[in-house]
Amino acid sequence: MMQAGIFTGYFPYELDEAARRIRALGFNTVQLDLHFRDIDLTAGQITRDKARTVRDTFRDHNLPVCCISGYTNIIHPDKAEREKRVGYLKEIIRNAREFGSPYVISETGTYNTESDWVHHPRNKTEEGFEECRKVISDLAQTAYDHGAVFLLETYVNNVVGSVEETVRMFAQVDHPGLGLLMDPTNYFEAHNIDRMDQVLNQVFDTLTDKIRIAHAKDVKRSGSDKSEKHADIGDQDAHEGLTFRGVGEIELPAPGLGSLNYDLYLKRLSEKHPNIPVIIEHLTEDDVPRAKTFLDGKFRANGL
Repeated sequence: MMQAGIFTGYFPYELDEAARRIRALGFNTVQLDLHFRDIDLTAGQITRDKARTVRDTFRDHNLPVCCISGYTNIIHPDKAEREKRVGYLKEIIRNAREFGSPYVISETGTYNTESDWVHHPRNKTEEGFEECRKVISDLAQTAYDHGAVFLLETYVNNVVGSVEETVRMFAQVDHPGLGLLMDPTNYFEAHNIDRMDQVLNQVFDTLTDKIRIAHAKDVKRSGSDKSEKHADIGDQDAHEGLTFRGVGEIELPAPGLGSLNYDLYLKRLSEKHPNIPVIIEHLTEDDVPRAKTFLDGKFRANGL
Protein backbone atom coordinates (compact mmCIF):
# COMPACT_ATOMS: atom_id res chain seq x y z
CA MET A 1 0.00 0.00 0.00
CA MET A 2 1.05 3.58 -0.63
CA GLN A 3 2.10 5.69 2.35
CA ALA A 4 0.94 9.24 3.11
CA GLY A 5 3.78 11.42 4.37
CA ILE A 6 4.29 15.10 5.20
CA PHE A 7 7.04 17.71 5.04
CA THR A 8 8.41 18.32 8.55
CA GLY A 9 8.72 22.03 7.77
CA TYR A 10 5.00 22.61 8.22
CA PHE A 11 5.58 21.93 11.93
CA PRO A 12 7.86 24.80 13.04
CA TYR A 13 8.81 23.52 16.49
CA GLU A 14 11.67 21.93 18.31
CA LEU A 15 12.69 18.56 16.90
CA ASP A 16 10.90 16.25 19.32
CA GLU A 17 7.74 18.37 19.34
CA ALA A 18 7.57 18.38 15.54
CA ALA A 19 7.91 14.58 15.43
CA ARG A 20 5.31 14.15 18.17
CA ARG A 21 2.74 16.33 16.38
CA ILE A 22 3.27 14.62 13.02
CA ARG A 23 2.91 11.16 14.50
CA ALA A 24 -0.24 12.19 16.38
CA LEU A 25 -1.84 12.92 12.98
CA GLY A 26 -1.30 9.31 11.88
CA PHE A 27 1.61 9.69 9.47
CA ASN A 28 4.23 6.98 9.17
CA THR A 29 6.90 8.75 7.09
CA VAL A 30 8.26 12.27 6.54
CA GLN A 31 10.18 14.39 4.07
CA LEU A 32 12.83 16.01 6.23
CA ASP A 33 13.28 19.78 6.15
CA LEU A 34 16.50 20.72 7.94
CA HIS A 35 14.93 23.39 10.09
CA PHE A 36 14.08 22.96 13.78
CA ARG A 37 14.12 25.53 16.56
CA ASP A 38 16.55 23.64 18.77
CA ILE A 39 19.16 22.33 16.34
CA ASP A 40 21.30 24.27 13.83
CA LEU A 41 21.49 22.48 10.48
CA THR A 42 22.44 25.46 8.34
CA ALA A 43 25.42 25.48 5.96
CA GLY A 44 28.60 24.35 7.67
CA GLN A 45 26.75 23.21 10.80
CA ILE A 46 25.72 19.65 9.88
CA THR A 47 27.54 16.97 11.84
CA ARG A 48 27.15 13.20 11.98
CA ASP A 49 25.91 13.38 15.56
CA LYS A 50 23.28 16.03 14.74
CA ALA A 51 22.08 14.06 11.72
CA ARG A 52 21.79 10.88 13.75
CA THR A 53 19.90 12.73 16.48
CA VAL A 54 17.34 13.90 13.90
CA ARG A 55 17.10 10.45 12.33
CA ASP A 56 16.72 8.66 15.66
CA THR A 57 14.12 11.12 16.95
CA PHE A 58 11.85 10.46 14.00
CA ARG A 59 12.51 6.73 14.20
CA ASP A 60 11.58 6.79 17.90
CA HIS A 61 8.23 8.28 16.88
CA ASN A 62 7.74 5.57 14.19
CA LEU A 63 8.33 8.17 11.47
CA PRO A 64 11.14 6.97 9.20
CA VAL A 65 12.63 9.68 7.01
CA CYS A 66 11.96 8.80 3.35
CA CYS A 67 13.70 11.80 1.73
CA ILE A 68 15.41 15.09 2.52
CA SER A 69 14.74 18.61 1.25
CA GLY A 70 17.73 20.29 -0.37
CA TYR A 71 15.84 22.84 -2.46
CA THR A 72 17.92 25.64 -3.93
CA ASN A 73 18.62 27.39 -7.21
CA ILE A 74 21.43 25.19 -8.52
CA ILE A 75 22.14 27.42 -11.55
CA HIS A 76 21.96 30.86 -9.93
CA PRO A 77 23.69 33.21 -12.42
CA ASP A 78 25.85 34.80 -9.70
CA LYS A 79 28.70 32.29 -9.57
CA ALA A 80 29.54 33.00 -5.92
CA GLU A 81 25.91 32.58 -4.90
CA ARG A 82 25.65 29.38 -6.96
CA GLU A 83 28.77 27.97 -5.33
CA LYS A 84 27.32 28.68 -1.89
CA ARG A 85 23.98 27.10 -2.72
CA VAL A 86 25.36 24.02 -4.43
CA GLY A 87 27.94 23.67 -1.67
CA TYR A 88 25.23 23.42 0.98
CA LEU A 89 23.25 20.99 -1.17
CA LYS A 90 26.34 18.79 -1.42
CA GLU A 91 26.78 19.01 2.36
CA ILE A 92 23.25 17.66 2.76
CA ILE A 93 23.91 14.92 0.18
CA ARG A 94 27.12 13.83 1.93
CA ASN A 95 25.20 13.44 5.19
CA ALA A 96 21.98 12.02 3.73
CA ARG A 97 22.48 8.48 4.98
CA GLU A 98 23.10 9.76 8.50
CA PHE A 99 19.75 11.59 8.34
CA GLY A 100 18.07 8.30 7.43
CA SER A 101 17.47 8.39 3.67
CA PRO A 102 19.61 8.34 0.52
CA TYR A 103 17.23 10.68 -1.33
CA VAL A 104 17.95 14.44 -1.45
CA ILE A 105 15.67 16.67 -3.55
CA SER A 106 16.08 19.99 -5.34
CA GLU A 107 14.51 21.77 -8.26
CA THR A 108 16.63 22.44 -11.37
CA GLY A 109 16.86 26.20 -10.97
CA THR A 110 16.33 29.39 -12.92
CA TYR A 111 18.51 32.20 -14.18
CA ASN A 112 16.08 34.65 -12.59
CA THR A 113 17.79 36.31 -9.63
CA GLU A 114 14.61 37.58 -7.99
CA SER A 115 12.78 34.27 -7.46
CA ASP A 116 13.55 30.55 -7.67
CA TRP A 117 10.19 29.97 -9.42
CA VAL A 118 10.01 32.73 -12.04
CA HIS A 119 10.93 32.13 -15.67
CA HIS A 120 13.99 33.62 -17.35
CA PRO A 121 14.54 33.46 -21.14
CA ARG A 122 17.92 31.73 -20.67
CA ASN A 123 16.17 28.81 -18.94
CA LYS A 124 14.94 27.51 -22.28
CA THR A 125 18.17 27.91 -24.26
CA GLU A 126 20.66 25.20 -25.21
CA GLU A 127 23.30 27.05 -23.22
CA GLY A 128 21.12 27.07 -20.12
CA PHE A 129 20.22 23.40 -20.45
CA GLU A 130 23.87 22.39 -20.87
CA GLU A 131 24.97 24.41 -17.86
CA CYS A 132 22.23 22.82 -15.77
CA ARG A 133 23.18 19.37 -17.08
CA LYS A 134 26.74 19.83 -15.85
CA VAL A 135 25.58 20.78 -12.36
CA ILE A 136 23.12 17.87 -12.17
CA SER A 137 25.78 15.45 -13.40
CA ASP A 138 28.13 16.67 -10.67
CA LEU A 139 25.41 16.34 -8.02
CA ALA A 140 24.57 12.83 -9.21
CA GLN A 141 28.22 11.80 -8.91
CA THR A 142 28.52 13.38 -5.46
CA ALA A 143 25.43 11.48 -4.38
CA TYR A 144 26.73 8.21 -5.79
CA ASP A 145 30.06 8.67 -4.03
CA HIS A 146 28.25 8.96 -0.69
CA GLY A 147 25.66 6.22 -1.08
CA ALA A 148 22.91 8.73 -1.89
CA VAL A 149 20.68 9.65 -4.83
CA PHE A 150 19.99 13.19 -5.99
CA LEU A 151 16.31 13.56 -6.92
CA LEU A 152 15.48 16.12 -9.57
CA GLU A 153 12.14 17.90 -9.12
CA THR A 154 10.86 19.59 -12.24
CA TYR A 155 8.95 22.87 -12.38
CA VAL A 156 7.59 24.56 -15.49
CA ASN A 157 9.45 27.85 -15.00
CA ASN A 158 12.81 26.20 -14.26
CA VAL A 159 15.36 24.88 -16.77
CA VAL A 160 13.81 21.41 -16.60
CA GLY A 161 10.07 21.92 -16.65
CA SER A 162 8.32 19.99 -19.39
CA VAL A 163 8.02 16.25 -19.75
CA GLU A 164 10.23 16.42 -22.84
CA GLU A 165 12.95 18.38 -21.00
CA THR A 166 12.84 15.88 -18.13
CA VAL A 167 13.22 12.91 -20.47
CA ARG A 168 16.12 14.65 -22.20
CA MET A 169 17.93 15.39 -18.93
CA PHE A 170 17.71 11.77 -17.81
CA ALA A 171 18.92 10.61 -21.22
CA GLN A 172 21.96 12.86 -20.97
CA VAL A 173 22.64 12.17 -17.28
CA ASP A 174 22.10 8.43 -17.23
CA HIS A 175 23.57 7.89 -13.77
CA PRO A 176 22.74 5.70 -10.74
CA GLY A 177 23.11 8.76 -8.53
CA LEU A 178 20.15 10.53 -10.18
CA GLY A 179 16.42 9.91 -9.75
CA LEU A 180 13.11 11.73 -10.14
CA LEU A 181 10.82 13.28 -7.57
CA MET A 182 7.36 12.79 -9.11
CA ASP A 183 5.07 15.79 -8.81
CA PRO A 184 2.72 15.92 -11.79
CA THR A 185 1.35 19.35 -10.88
CA ASN A 186 4.72 20.91 -11.78
CA TYR A 187 4.28 20.05 -15.47
CA PHE A 188 1.11 22.09 -15.99
CA GLU A 189 0.82 25.48 -17.65
CA ALA A 190 -2.08 27.40 -19.17
CA HIS A 191 -1.53 25.68 -22.54
CA ASN A 192 -1.81 22.09 -21.25
CA ILE A 193 -3.87 22.08 -18.05
CA ASP A 194 -7.00 21.29 -20.06
CA ARG A 195 -5.24 18.18 -21.41
CA MET A 196 -4.57 16.88 -17.92
CA ASP A 197 -5.06 13.16 -18.51
CA GLN A 198 -2.93 13.23 -21.65
CA VAL A 199 -0.08 14.94 -19.80
CA LEU A 200 -0.34 12.59 -16.82
CA ASN A 201 -0.20 9.55 -19.09
CA GLN A 202 2.77 11.03 -20.96
CA VAL A 203 4.63 11.54 -17.67
CA PHE A 204 4.18 7.93 -16.61
CA ASP A 205 4.67 6.46 -20.08
CA THR A 206 8.12 8.06 -20.29
CA LEU A 207 9.45 8.51 -16.74
CA THR A 208 8.06 5.78 -14.49
CA ASP A 209 11.36 3.98 -14.04
CA LYS A 210 13.09 7.15 -12.78
CA ILE A 211 10.62 7.83 -9.93
CA ARG A 212 11.74 7.34 -6.32
CA ILE A 213 9.41 9.54 -4.19
CA ALA A 214 6.09 11.29 -5.00
CA HIS A 215 4.43 14.51 -3.88
CA ALA A 216 0.79 15.38 -3.25
CA LYS A 217 -0.37 18.91 -3.90
CA ASP A 218 -2.87 20.28 -6.45
CA VAL A 219 -3.09 22.55 -9.46
CA LYS A 220 -5.60 25.01 -10.89
CA ARG A 221 -5.82 28.17 -12.96
CA SER A 222 -4.92 31.21 -10.89
CA GLY A 223 -7.71 33.49 -12.07
CA SER A 224 -7.07 37.23 -12.01
CA ASP A 225 -4.15 37.12 -9.57
CA LYS A 226 -0.99 36.39 -11.58
CA SER A 227 1.46 37.43 -8.88
CA GLU A 228 3.87 35.08 -7.10
CA LYS A 229 1.89 33.60 -4.23
CA HIS A 230 3.17 32.64 -0.79
CA ALA A 231 1.34 31.46 2.33
CA ASP A 232 2.00 32.21 5.98
CA ILE A 233 2.83 28.85 7.58
CA GLY A 234 3.53 30.27 11.02
CA ASP A 235 7.31 30.38 10.64
CA GLN A 236 8.98 33.60 9.52
CA ASP A 237 12.22 31.70 8.90
CA ALA A 238 10.63 29.00 6.71
CA HIS A 239 12.26 28.12 3.40
CA GLU A 240 10.37 29.80 0.56
CA GLY A 241 9.78 26.40 -1.01
CA LEU A 242 7.39 25.65 1.86
CA THR A 243 5.43 28.89 1.43
CA PHE A 244 5.30 29.04 -2.39
CA ARG A 245 1.84 28.57 -3.93
CA GLY A 246 2.30 29.42 -7.61
CA VAL A 247 2.97 32.26 -10.00
CA GLY A 248 1.46 33.49 -13.26
CA GLU A 249 -1.38 31.49 -14.79
CA ILE A 250 -1.14 28.51 -12.44
CA GLU A 251 -1.81 28.19 -8.71
CA LEU A 252 -0.56 25.23 -6.66
CA PRO A 253 -2.80 24.70 -3.60
CA ALA A 254 -2.98 21.81 -1.13
CA PRO A 255 -4.21 18.37 -2.29
CA GLY A 256 -7.96 18.27 -2.86
CA LEU A 257 -8.25 22.00 -3.54
CA GLY A 258 -7.57 22.00 -7.27
CA SER A 259 -8.28 20.06 -10.45
CA LEU A 260 -5.59 17.35 -10.53
CA ASN A 261 -7.03 13.98 -11.57
CA TYR A 262 -5.87 12.19 -8.43
CA ASP A 263 -7.48 8.89 -9.40
CA LEU A 264 -5.46 8.69 -12.61
CA TYR A 265 -2.30 10.05 -10.95
CA LEU A 266 -2.28 7.48 -8.17
CA LYS A 267 -3.32 4.58 -10.38
CA ARG A 268 -0.47 5.25 -12.81
CA LEU A 269 1.97 5.84 -9.95
CA SER A 270 1.02 2.54 -8.31
CA GLU A 271 1.68 0.45 -11.41
CA LYS A 272 5.43 0.35 -10.78
CA HIS A 273 5.57 1.90 -7.29
CA PRO A 274 2.84 0.26 -5.18
CA ASN A 275 4.45 1.13 -1.82
CA ILE A 276 5.86 4.57 -2.60
CA PRO A 277 5.71 7.41 -0.05
CA VAL A 278 3.40 10.21 -1.26
CA ILE A 279 4.33 13.41 0.57
CA ILE A 280 1.67 16.06 1.22
CA GLU A 281 2.68 19.70 0.69
CA HIS A 282 1.53 23.28 0.01
CA LEU A 283 -0.57 23.74 3.12
CA THR A 284 -0.51 24.98 6.70
CA GLU A 285 -0.47 22.88 9.84
CA ASP A 286 -4.18 23.39 10.52
CA ASP A 287 -5.07 22.03 7.05
CA VAL A 288 -2.99 18.85 7.38
CA PRO A 289 -5.80 16.65 8.78
CA ARG A 290 -8.13 17.57 5.88
CA ALA A 291 -5.43 16.96 3.29
CA LYS A 292 -4.48 13.60 4.81
CA THR A 293 -8.13 12.53 4.89
CA PHE A 294 -8.40 13.47 1.21
CA LEU A 295 -5.29 11.53 0.21
CA ASP A 296 -6.14 8.50 2.35
CA GLY A 297 -9.60 8.51 0.78
CA LYS A 298 -8.08 8.40 -2.69
CA PHE A 299 -5.84 5.51 -1.66
CA ARG A 300 -8.82 3.62 -0.29
CA ALA A 301 -11.12 4.34 -3.24
CA ASN A 302 -8.50 3.07 -5.68
CA GLY A 303 -7.42 0.06 -3.61
CA LEU A 304 -3.94 1.48 -3.09
